[in-house]
Amino acid sequence: MEPREPLKPFLLAFPGPLRDRLVAAVLSGEKVSTSGLLAEYELEQEELPPVGERSALIDSEGREVAVIEVTDVRVLPLGEVDLHHALDEGEGYASVAEWRAGHERFWHSEEMREALGDPAFTVDDGTMIVAERFRVVERLDGGGASS
Repeated sequence: MEPREPLKPFLLAFPGPLRDRLVAAVLSGEKVSTSGLLAEYELEQEELPPVGERSALIDSEGREVAVIEVTDVRVLPLGEVDLHHALDEGEGYASVAEWRAGHERFWHSEEMREALGDPAFTVDDGTMIVAERFRVVERLDGGGASS
């Protein structure tokens, strides 16, 4: 295998069981979209990923398991997330309400509030999110499909 340029890490959730499930869903093709808080990008002074950008999907052990490519990026209010996006997150949600409840649990978690530096952080319909679509372009050694 030819050496390649180091890729920016693509991190889903925090290391642990949730990240493991999300990485497995990406590797199986069930998960082709993800949602993040615009506030995270602003806090980290990070630019939104451009369409076509490739990143390394990282598992809970910090290993690169796949190369993903961003195919679409939208910034929209939480209240405007549609069923198509919720289903494409590949987490088994059957409705936008289920998707939102799951994401609110994560975004209101102690870990997330600590990462944002705001122990009282909450989301509402107007909270801006970053909805990314992506595709796997390469699976890397060590990226076995676990389910």
